[in-house]
Amino acid sequence: MIRTMVVDDDALVRLGLVDLLAQDPELTVVAEAADGLEAVELAARHRVDVALMDIRMPRLDGIAATRRLRALPDGPRVIALTTFDLDEYVYRALAAGADGFLLKDTPPAEIARAVHVVAGGQGMLHPAAARRLIDRYHRTGEPRAVAARGRLEGLTPREGEVLRELAVGRSNAEIAAVLGMRESTVKAHVSRILTGLGVGNRVQAALLARDAGVVGDGGMVGDGG
Repeated sequence: MIRTMVVDDDALVRLGLVDLLAQDPELTVVAEAADGLEAVELAARHRVDVALMDIRMPRLDGIAATRRLRALPDGPRVIALTTFDLDEYVYRALAAGADGFLLKDTPPAEIARAVHVVAGGQGMLHPAAARRLIDRYHRTGEPRAVAARGRLEGLTPREGEVLRELAVGRSNAEIAAVLGMRESTVKAHVSRILTGLGVGNRVQAALLARDAGVVGDGGMVGDGG
Protein backbone atom coordinates (compact mmCIF):
# COMPACT_ATOMS: atom_id res chain seq x y z
CA MET A 1 0.00 0.00 0.00
CA ILE A 2 1.34 3.43 -0.98
CA ARG A 3 0.75 6.01 1.74
CA THR A 4 -0.03 9.45 0.34
CA MET A 5 -0.51 13.00 1.57
CA VAL A 6 -2.47 15.72 -0.23
CA VAL A 7 -1.27 19.30 0.26
CA ASP A 8 -3.33 22.19 -1.14
CA ASP A 9 -4.82 25.35 0.35
CA ASP A 10 -8.02 24.87 -1.68
CA ALA A 11 -10.34 22.55 0.27
CA LEU A 12 -12.22 21.54 -2.89
CA VAL A 13 -8.99 20.58 -4.66
CA ARG A 14 -7.93 18.53 -1.66
CA LEU A 15 -11.29 16.76 -1.62
CA GLY A 16 -11.05 16.00 -5.32
CA LEU A 17 -7.54 14.59 -5.02
CA VAL A 18 -8.46 12.49 -2.00
CA ASP A 19 -11.46 11.05 -3.85
CA LEU A 20 -9.28 10.36 -6.89
CA LEU A 21 -6.63 8.49 -4.89
CA ALA A 22 -9.27 6.55 -2.98
CA GLN A 23 -10.36 4.90 -6.21
CA ASP A 24 -7.04 3.08 -6.45
CA PRO A 25 -6.94 0.09 -4.08
CA GLU A 26 -3.15 0.35 -3.81
CA LEU A 27 -3.20 3.95 -2.58
CA THR A 28 -4.29 5.30 0.78
CA VAL A 29 -4.41 8.92 1.96
CA VAL A 30 -2.93 9.16 5.46
CA ALA A 31 -2.80 12.97 5.76
CA GLU A 32 -4.21 16.20 4.32
CA ALA A 33 -2.62 19.61 4.74
CA ALA A 34 -3.78 23.13 3.87
CA ASP A 35 -0.27 24.59 3.59
CA GLY A 36 3.37 23.58 3.54
CA LEU A 37 3.97 24.08 7.24
CA GLU A 38 1.15 21.73 8.15
CA ALA A 39 2.48 19.23 5.60
CA VAL A 40 5.89 19.16 7.25
CA GLU A 41 4.33 18.73 10.68
CA LEU A 42 2.12 15.86 9.48
CA ALA A 43 4.96 14.14 7.64
CA ALA A 44 6.96 14.13 10.86
CA ARG A 45 4.10 12.25 12.59
CA HIS A 46 2.95 9.92 9.82
CA ARG A 47 4.86 7.70 7.43
CA VAL A 48 4.14 9.17 4.01
CA ASP A 49 5.49 7.67 0.79
CA VAL A 50 4.34 10.32 -1.71
CA ALA A 51 3.03 13.86 -1.22
CA LEU A 52 0.98 15.66 -3.86
CA MET A 53 2.13 19.23 -3.30
CA ASP A 54 0.56 22.49 -4.43
CA ILE A 55 3.08 25.25 -5.11
CA ARG A 56 1.45 28.51 -4.08
CA MET A 57 0.17 28.32 -0.50
CA PRO A 58 0.13 30.55 2.59
CA ARG A 59 2.53 30.30 5.54
CA LEU A 60 4.95 27.95 3.75
CA ASP A 61 4.81 27.46 -0.01
CA GLY A 62 5.25 24.17 -1.79
CA ILE A 63 8.86 24.85 -2.76
CA ALA A 64 10.05 25.43 0.79
CA ALA A 65 7.87 22.59 2.05
CA THR A 66 9.37 20.21 -0.51
CA ARG A 67 12.86 21.12 0.61
CA ARG A 68 11.94 20.46 4.25
CA LEU A 69 10.15 17.19 3.47
CA ARG A 70 13.12 15.86 1.51
CA ALA A 71 15.38 16.72 4.46
CA LEU A 72 13.36 14.56 6.86
CA PRO A 73 14.61 11.07 7.72
CA ASP A 74 12.69 8.82 5.32
CA GLY A 75 10.88 11.89 4.04
CA PRO A 76 8.22 11.41 1.36
CA ARG A 77 8.78 11.77 -2.35
CA VAL A 78 7.01 14.79 -3.78
CA ILE A 79 4.97 15.47 -6.90
CA ALA A 80 4.38 19.18 -7.45
CA LEU A 81 0.94 20.07 -8.78
CA THR A 82 0.46 23.40 -10.49
CA THR A 83 -1.89 25.30 -12.76
CA PHE A 84 1.05 27.00 -14.50
CA ASP A 85 3.12 24.81 -16.81
CA LEU A 86 5.74 27.52 -17.43
CA ASP A 87 5.88 28.89 -13.90
CA GLU A 88 9.45 29.30 -12.67
CA TYR A 89 8.30 28.06 -9.26
CA VAL A 90 7.82 24.61 -10.79
CA TYR A 91 11.47 24.45 -11.76
CA ARG A 92 12.42 25.61 -8.28
CA ALA A 93 10.28 22.83 -6.79
CA LEU A 94 12.16 20.26 -8.87
CA ALA A 95 15.46 21.76 -7.79
CA ALA A 96 14.27 21.57 -4.17
CA GLY A 97 13.84 17.82 -4.50
CA ALA A 98 10.45 17.14 -6.06
CA ASP A 99 10.40 13.96 -8.11
CA GLY A 100 8.25 15.59 -10.75
CA PHE A 101 5.37 17.86 -11.52
CA LEU A 102 1.95 17.59 -13.10
CA LEU A 103 -0.62 20.12 -14.13
CA LYS A 104 -3.80 20.12 -12.09
CA ASP A 105 -5.83 19.35 -15.20
CA THR A 106 -3.91 16.11 -15.77
CA PRO A 107 -6.35 13.20 -16.25
CA PRO A 108 -7.11 11.44 -12.94
CA ALA A 109 -5.69 8.12 -14.12
CA GLU A 110 -2.38 9.82 -14.95
CA ILE A 111 -2.16 11.42 -11.51
CA ALA A 112 -2.68 8.03 -9.87
CA ARG A 113 -0.12 6.47 -12.19
CA ALA A 114 2.36 9.21 -11.31
CA VAL A 115 2.02 8.35 -7.63
CA HIS A 116 2.87 4.73 -8.38
CA VAL A 117 5.82 5.73 -10.57
CA VAL A 118 7.27 8.16 -8.05
CA ALA A 119 6.73 5.73 -5.16
CA GLY A 120 8.84 3.29 -7.16
CA GLY A 121 11.75 5.71 -7.18
CA GLN A 122 11.33 7.20 -10.65
CA GLY A 123 10.53 10.67 -11.93
CA MET A 124 7.38 11.96 -13.61
CA LEU A 125 7.07 15.23 -15.51
CA HIS A 126 4.13 16.54 -17.48
CA PRO A 127 5.31 15.71 -21.03
CA ALA A 128 4.08 18.81 -22.87
CA ALA A 129 5.33 21.33 -20.32
CA ALA A 130 8.63 19.71 -19.36
CA ARG A 131 10.68 20.60 -22.40
CA ARG A 132 9.38 24.18 -22.54
CA LEU A 133 10.11 24.64 -18.85
CA ILE A 134 13.65 23.28 -19.01
CA ASP A 135 14.47 25.10 -22.26
CA ARG A 136 13.31 28.36 -20.71
CA TYR A 137 15.29 28.12 -17.49
CA HIS A 138 18.40 26.26 -18.71
CA ARG A 139 20.91 27.85 -21.06
CA THR A 140 24.31 26.24 -21.65
CA GLY A 141 26.08 29.60 -21.75
CA GLU A 142 25.16 30.54 -18.19
CA PRO A 143 27.50 30.16 -15.19
CA ARG A 144 25.20 27.37 -13.98
CA ALA A 145 26.20 25.36 -17.05
CA VAL A 146 29.88 25.69 -16.19
CA ALA A 147 29.23 24.49 -12.65
CA ALA A 148 27.12 21.60 -13.95
CA ARG A 149 29.81 20.45 -16.35
CA GLY A 150 32.28 20.51 -13.46
CA ARG A 151 30.06 18.18 -11.43
CA LEU A 152 29.74 15.77 -14.35
CA GLU A 153 33.52 15.48 -14.64
CA GLY A 154 33.51 13.05 -11.72
CA LEU A 155 31.47 10.48 -13.63
CA THR A 156 33.04 7.57 -15.47
CA PRO A 157 32.54 7.43 -19.27
CA ARG A 158 29.97 4.66 -18.82
CA GLU A 159 28.08 6.63 -16.18
CA GLY A 160 28.08 9.58 -18.57
CA GLU A 161 26.45 7.41 -21.23
CA VAL A 162 23.80 6.24 -18.78
CA LEU A 163 23.12 9.82 -17.64
CA ARG A 164 22.71 10.95 -21.24
CA GLU A 165 20.07 8.30 -21.89
CA LEU A 166 18.36 8.96 -18.55
CA ALA A 167 18.16 12.67 -19.35
CA VAL A 168 16.21 12.11 -22.57
CA GLY A 169 13.59 10.12 -20.70
CA ARG A 170 14.61 6.51 -21.18
CA SER A 171 13.65 3.93 -18.57
CA ASN A 172 16.22 1.62 -17.02
CA ALA A 173 15.06 -1.16 -19.32
CA GLU A 174 15.40 1.07 -22.37
CA ILE A 175 18.85 2.24 -21.31
CA ALA A 176 19.92 -1.37 -20.88
CA ALA A 177 18.75 -2.17 -24.41
CA VAL A 178 20.43 0.88 -25.97
CA LEU A 179 23.76 0.40 -24.18
CA GLY A 180 23.81 -3.40 -24.21
CA MET A 181 23.76 -3.78 -20.42
CA ARG A 182 21.78 -5.70 -17.85
CA GLU A 183 18.95 -3.71 -16.27
CA SER A 184 20.39 -4.43 -12.82
CA THR A 185 23.69 -2.91 -13.98
CA VAL A 186 21.88 0.19 -15.19
CA LYS A 187 20.18 0.55 -11.80
CA ALA A 188 23.57 0.33 -10.11
CA HIS A 189 24.98 2.98 -12.45
CA VAL A 190 22.00 5.27 -11.79
CA SER A 191 22.51 4.92 -8.04
CA ARG A 192 26.19 5.85 -8.38
CA ILE A 193 25.33 8.76 -10.67
CA LEU A 194 22.88 10.22 -8.13
CA THR A 195 25.46 9.86 -5.37
CA GLY A 196 28.27 11.26 -7.50
CA LEU A 197 26.28 14.28 -8.60
CA GLY A 198 24.90 14.90 -5.12
CA VAL A 199 21.28 14.83 -6.28
CA GLY A 200 18.29 13.08 -4.79
CA ASN A 201 16.49 11.68 -7.81
CA ARG A 202 16.49 11.09 -11.57
CA VAL A 203 14.72 14.37 -12.28
CA GLN A 204 17.46 16.41 -10.65
CA ALA A 205 20.11 14.38 -12.49
CA ALA A 206 18.34 15.09 -15.78
CA LEU A 207 18.13 18.80 -14.97
CA LEU A 208 21.85 18.84 -14.24
CA ALA A 209 22.55 17.08 -17.54
CA ARG A 210 20.49 19.73 -19.32
CA ASP A 211 22.41 22.46 -17.52
CA ALA A 212 25.67 20.92 -18.66
CA GLY A 213 24.45 20.72 -22.26
CA VAL A 214 25.06 16.98 -22.61
CA VAL A 215 21.61 16.41 -24.17
CA GLY A 216 19.70 18.28 -26.83
CA ASP A 217 16.06 19.20 -27.04
CA GLY A 218 14.85 15.64 -27.33
CA GLY A 219 12.98 15.45 -24.04
CA MET A 220 13.17 15.05 -20.32
CA VAL A 221 13.03 12.30 -17.78
CA GLY A 222 9.80 10.31 -17.86
CA ASP A 223 8.59 7.47 -15.70
CA GLY A 224 11.84 5.52 -15.61
CA GLY A 225 11.72 1.83 -14.81
